[in-house]
Formats: sequence, structure tokens, C-alpha cells
Amino acid sequence: MSSSKLLNQVRFPKNLKSFNSGKLRQLADELRDEVIDVVSETGGHLGASLGVVELTVALHKVFDTPKDIIIWDVGHQAYPHKIITGRRHRIRTIRKGGGLSGFTKRSESEYDPFGTAHASTSISAGLGFSVAYNIQNQTRYVIAVIGDGALTGGMAYEAINHAGSLGYKIIVVLNDNKMSIAPPVGALANHLVELAEEDKGNGKGSTRKRSDKRTSLFEQLGFKYNGTIDGHNVDDLVSELERVKNAEEDGPVLIHILTEKGKGYKPAEESADKFHGVGQFDKNTGQAPTKLANVPSFTKVFSDSLIKEAHLDSKIVGITAAMPSGTGLNHFAKIFPERTFDVGLAEQHGVTFAAGLAAGGVKPFVAIYSTFLQRAFDQIVHDVAIQNLPVRFAIDRAGYVGADGQTHCGAFDVAYLGCLPNFILMAPADEAELMHMVATAAAMDDHPIAFRFPRGSGLGVELPYRGELLPIGKGRILREGTQVALLSYGLPLEDCLIASQTLEKLDVSTTVVDARFAKPLDKELICYLAAHHELMITIEEGSIGGFASQVLSLLSENGFMDSSLKLRSMYMPDMFLDQDKPELQREYAGLNHTHIVEKVLSSLRDTSEHNFLDSLVISRVE
Repeated sequence: MSSSKLLNQVRFPKNLKSFNSGKLRQLADELRDEVIDVVSETGGHLGASLGVVELTVALHKVFDTPKDIIIWDVGHQAYPHKIITGRRHRIRTIRKGGGLSGFTKRSESEYDPFGTAHASTSISAGLGFSVAYNIQNQTRYVIAVIGDGALTGGMAYEAINHAGSLGYKIIVVLNDNKMSIAPPVGALANHLVELAEEDKGNGKGSTRKRSDKRTSLFEQLGFKYNGTIDGHNVDDLVSELERVKNAEEDGPVLIHILTEKGKGYKPAEESADKFHGVGQFDKNTGQAPTKLANVPSFTKVFSDSLIKEAHLDSKIVGITAAMPSGTGLNHFAKIFPERTFDVGLAEQHGVTFAAGLAAGGVKPFVAIYSTFLQRAFDQIVHDVAIQNLPVRFAIDRAGYVGADGQTHCGAFDVAYLGCLPNFILMAPADEAELMHMVATAAAMDDHPIAFRFPRGSGLGVELPYRGELLPIGKGRILREGTQVALLSYGLPLEDCLIASQTLEKLDVSTTVVDARFAKPLDKELICYLAAHHELMITIEEGSIGGFASQVLSLLSENGFMDSSLKLRSMYMPDMFLDQDKPELQREYAGLNHTHIVEKVLSSLRDTSEHNFLDSLVISRVE
């Protein structure tokens, strides 16, 4: 590891403006070492950040940031950018509570002009900036950095199409590392390889005019294409960026650079997918600490369950949007490669592709994170729900997700799916329930069906060999009482059971129910609870408009809002919570067992004096 002699001199980009090429190369080496050292302690997105170190240095050398703006698509590769834009002193707080975001964030720094975390947005946003500056007669350069993986998203092509027709100057840097989270898929990846091979045979691409037989896709869409450039050669990058910056002609430009994900750190170079996002590791070996727990994650249980169902049903297929390892479909793909489809970072296409598969007679499982599924809402409505096609949605990362923060929180899926006719919605309280829901979804042939499950390890419950079919729209009672009914949807069930034990010690008789379904609801069970309890509280790890709204509507339709029943709801607060440990996020949101007890007691008693006494009692009981 080199020292940080030059890096110590660079607090902001202005400090590197006077560096010659030798110093820029040394700065890049020191910056790379800093990123490795930091991420070995904090965890985070290592491979992508290491791949853009030289590009980061070159961009800040050539352009006058923050007047000129850089938009990093996804933003997970921006660790080097953060370090040299005034945030080095806080970089070891990245992805921690109260610390730096793992992505670019407008409120964090003037050097982050646009917040990112989801893919394929940078060119659209950059074009917006370029037009805005033109309208205001401002001369400012706009640079959008997008990876070849993010370029598989349809939104990127919508932006390229628009930019090519408008003719405003926007500089798009295509960071081609042959990877997103997994290797990119599709014809575009092949086209980029062809461009690189063609340039290799003709010398340095940036200086060559494409006047020969073949033009790139980007040129056909109105962009000037410059490529390919060695993305780890600072001198070449600076030269090319200065040439493009100083060119007199207007119009959009695409600079195609070739990089290596994980560059400069051998373990990451040899396993780019595993070092996309990592926990803490030994920087000398690349090895992560040994995990003592042997409880499988919800994702692993889903994957194993789907494999078991697929062995019994040859019509089952799996679909992922560039997240095979994150969703567990990589294991499915090893056994059923011909029944696994990675559509790239293209959720809209993936959902309608699944609708076509379902209409064609097979059984698609769309395995996708909650936060990414919202990118395909119109396709869910128009292509799945209206046609009542039996597409199965395995919605991973539901609820709070910890270090990935606001942009990846799975808050809204119950709300935006629950309002759609024909849908069936489920949520498992533990990993055994998840197995049952996979089996139930596999057997569902006449409706779209979705089940949501959280990030992280399961609860350690005993698992059956194979899931059982659940009766649609039926919940289960786990504990019976007489005074208070706690109606849980999904993971909060465990906290409800803990809360009920505390309440029992306070002489509050509590019924605990696992709803299992948000749609259709168990009307018979919920109406029974409403008729036989003084207080009913719904608990969910989702936004307003979700499970609680479904229950409220049911009770209203059946006259219980006119009765003596007290009804309360617990769901995510109307705000975007920053990154932290999931258990602390639930604490801040008021969704753990302590808050359930407080909600029960405050609902049963009215005065602030009682609330104060209740808090004293709770502390003594605990």
C-alpha cells in the first residue's frame, strides 16, 4: 500500500488542478488504496468504485466542479468522488446511521447535483440540467457517467433518443466493464464488444472518425461517438475529456471507456460479482469474517423452495432484472439454465415478458426487490392485472433494508399492489411460511399473486421439506386473548408475540393473529376479532395505504366503525428514513415490540398521566 501523501493535499477538486500527469497517476493509486481500506472496515460497493478511480480523478481535473456537474448513474461507484469532494473525513461513516449515504445525495454535498441509486437515470437527468442551463444562458458542462449494465435499462435509450433529437451538449461517459452486478446480457453487450474490437483493430478510437462502413448505435441516434478509451489510463482520459470539452461543435457526445470492475485489488478482480457489494473483510486476503450463525436467509429459503417446486413442475421459470445472486435465482439457474431469464436492468420489460410467458402457458416467477418493482407499475397494471394473468411476484427486500437506506427501502409494494383488482397478496411471518407461500404461488393459475419477504436471516424456525398449499385469504391465530387483538402482516408477527407476553404481565389479555394475506383478507376472522375485542391494532412494515387500509375498508363496510371498537394502525411513518441497522430503523419508525406495547396502553388509557405511568411499568417489566 502506498502512502497518502498526495491524497492528503486534496480536500476538494480545486486542489488537484495543478497536478501533472505523474501526480495524477500517483493520486489515483493513493485513492484506490483509500477506497480498499475504507470498504474493508465499512462494507459497501467496492468493485464499482475501484473501477472508476482514474475516471474520477480525470473528471475533476478537467471540469470545474461543482459548477460543472457530474451525475453518477446508480451512484454506488461514487466513493472515490466523495473522498475528493470534501467528505474524506466522514468516509468511514458511509452506509452507517447518521453517516454518508452509499449513493450520491443532493442534501449531502454540492458536488452531488442529483441523487441516484436506481439504474439508468443519469442521461435523463443530465439532459434536463443541460436544457435548464441553456434556457438560463449559463455555460456549464454536464457529464453523465453510466455503466454498460445500466445501459440495458430502457429509460437510458429514451434519454439517448431525446438527447439526440434536441442537440444540446451533454457528455455521456459509458463505463464499460462488462459487469453490472452480474455480467450484462443482451444484444447491446455484444454491440459494445464489437465496437471495442473494431477500435482495437484500427488504433486509438478517440482519434478515429467513423466514416467507414459501420456506425455505432449511438451515432445513429444523434450522438458523436468517441471510443474506446482505456479507462485506467489517466493521461488518455484527461486528453479525451479536454478534447471533448473544448470542441466548438454542440450536440451530445458519448465517450466509451473500458474499465475493469475491482481494478487494482486482486480478490475483487478475480471475483467481480462477489465484490460488487461486500461486508467487512480482511483487506490483505479479501476474506470476510466467518459467520457463526447457520440460519438461512429469506432469499436462500425462497431460492431453495422454488427449486423444489420446479423439480415437480417443468412449467416454472424464473426471471430476474440483473440481480441473479441478490434474488437467489443464481442457484435456480445452475439447475435450470434454460428456465432462467436475466432481462438486464429492465424491470418494465421483465414484467411484460412474464405476462407473455403466463399467457403462453408457463408459470413465471419474477424475483425482484420491492424498490425495483415499483419501476414497472404500469406494466403490472396494464399487462398483468387487467388481463388477470397468473404472474408470480417474489418481492425481496420488503421493509427496511439497513445500509442501503432511503432509495432501497421496500415500503410501497403492498399499497401499490393492494389497490389493483385480481391480485393476491401474501407476506410470510417466518421462513417456513415463505416456503408455504412459494408452493401456494406455484399452484395459483387464475390470478396474479405476490409475496413479500425481508432482507437478512430468517428466524431459525424448523423448515419442512416442501411448502404446503395455504387456503387463499385465510389467516391464523397464534395466541388467544379477550381484550386486545394484534393483527400482524408479515415479519412484525415476532414483535407482536413478544409484546403480547409483556402485556400479559400487565394483565392485558391479547390475541395475536398472523393475517398471511393482505388481499383477499380473512373477512370472517377479522370481523370476529372486531366483535370480540375492545381494541384492534394492525401492524405492518410498509407505507400508509397498505395492509391497514385494506383492514379499515373491510371493517367500515361491515359496520364496525359504528361500534365501540377502538382501531389503531402501525405502519411506516410518512418520511424517508436514512440508512442504519434495520433494527434501529424499526425503532425510529416505532414498529418494534416496545412500541406495540406503548400503542396498546395509550389506546386503552387516555390521559398523559397514564402514559407516563405506563412507560415506568414497561421499563420495570423489561
